Amino acid sequence: MREPGCSTWCFFDRSLTGAIEELSSRTNTIEIFADAAHDILCRKPLPVPDEGIFLSVHAPTADINLASCRETVRNASVEIIAGVCQKAAEMGASHVVVHPGFCPWREQEKESFSALLRSLDDLVRIQEQTGMTVAVENMGSWEMCHFRDPGLLPELSGRGLSFCLDVGHAFLNGVLDDFLSRGSPCAVHIHDNRGRNDDHLPPGMGNIDFTRVFWQLSREIPWILEIADRADVDRGLLTLANLGTSDGQGKSDIADDPCHPDIHRRRGEDVSLPLRMYKQK
Repeated sequence: MREPGCSTWCFFDRSLTGAIEELSSRTNTIEIFADAAHDILCRKPLPVPDEGIFLSVHAPTADINLASCRETVRNASVEIIAGVCQKAAEMGASHVVVHPGFCPWREQEKESFSALLRSLDDLVRIQEQTGMTVAVENMGSWEMCHFRDPGLLPELSGRGLSFCLDVGHAFLNGVLDDFLSRGSPCAVHIHDNRGRNDDHLPPGMGNIDFTRVFWQLSREIPWILEIADRADVDRGLLTLANLGTSDGQGKSDIADDPCHPDIHRRRGEDVSLPLRMYKQK
């Protein structure tokens, strides 16, 4: 099983280097949320995590909309994603997670969705140019958001794009079982909620039955804890570790890892969770 990881989001009040140092003492799987103080686009030099760190990048979410009906905004958003993917490739990241965009006006939903499809075509080009896997994330319960149910999955797979399953978002929309049965995510964002708001709580603090959910998740793809409060990081990672290593819990194998196609060549390595500080608890 790959070691459960965590997003740098809960360490936004620290530098990116400081956030990586904090998380690398807890896990070898880290996702950089490349926004705010952790933006990697203008950063020189780029932080280089220690050898053995499995790194992914979450593209910026502010000031960006891949589904904008204004072509200038959509094109600018695509170029930002292209820049992030290039930086992520230079850092040795496995994949980049991207939000699919939104439409604030119901009257323009069809036009916005068409804009999103054009952006998906652009993401294919970015994948080819940078060699970086792009994973589109399913969104929460805001009606303006695209990709709130599995309906977009054929558009992604048909283009050779991956997707990141956000468990909390799928639960809010009442489609978690649909995603688990229909999709093959290359990564998973894990956080809990009580079915009303996108709370980003650690697992076990909301209403999601993670014991049941983890039966249907591959152990070979990165499980990224995406929570708001850094005080809950240790608790969240311990919960994921316990759930992921329980007898019979979680899929033990997949035919191919969409984010890391060479994973089968590394299966001889010890990738079990060391639990580090948790062993003394």
